[in-house]
Amino acid sequence: MAVPQRRKTPSTRGMRRAHDRVKKPAVSVEPTTGETHQRHHVSPDGYYRGKKVIETAEEAAG
Repeated sequence: MAVPQRRKTPSTRGMRRAHDRVKKPAVSVEPTTGETHQRHHVSPDGYYRGKKVIETAEEAAG
């Protein structure tokens, strides 16, 4: 079994972890409604890339 020969300093540990943080999700603006949504996902209004793809609950009831 591999055993480290020396203890890692907090500085080295921090440098290794420098890129491990959680990044903000990429956001797009729907061209039809102007609404922001997560990239490659349907907007809350049911639009994807300018086309209506899902019927929302408000439209189904009314």
